Amino acid sequence: MLRFSFYLFIFFLGFSQSSALANKAISTGWLSDTALKGYDSVAYFTQNKAIKGSKQFTYTYKGATWRFSSQENLNAFTANPTHYAPQYGGYCSYAVSINKLAPSDPTVFELHGGKLYLNYNKDVHKQWQQQKAQSIMHADQNWPSLLTDK
Repeated sequence: MLRFSFYLFIFFLGFSQSSALANKAISTGWLSDTALKGYDSVAYFTQNKAIKGSKQFTYTYKGATWRFSSQENLNAFTANPTHYAPQYGGYCSYAVSINKLAPSDPTVFELHGGKLYLNYNKDVHKQWQQQKAQSIMHADQNWPSLLTDK
């Protein structure tokens, strides 16, 4: 099952380079402007959980709408959005490491070195974890050009 899911992900990458994903600094999906599919990016750091945000607590950052589960989390984010925003605009960290853009599942995350990383699904996340340091190094190198090359 792991191999099938991973190959399905690789197949999907062939289609993910469309203009719907290209040049968007924050991954919001095809028909939405909401970052992290509405999950609270501060909660990953404070509760180590993926927690849905509320329409009551929103903030616009880098052209996307961010939702939070509390006023306190909204305040934390507005004070330091670069700290709480996921790496690579919330796109799949593994995909960025191989110089591609793919959406991520906000429930498949990891905090590493004080930063939030997301992946497409649990199988892809396992693949990313096997070479985490190398994947992060490659993704850090690839990320700037992924937004400008499309």
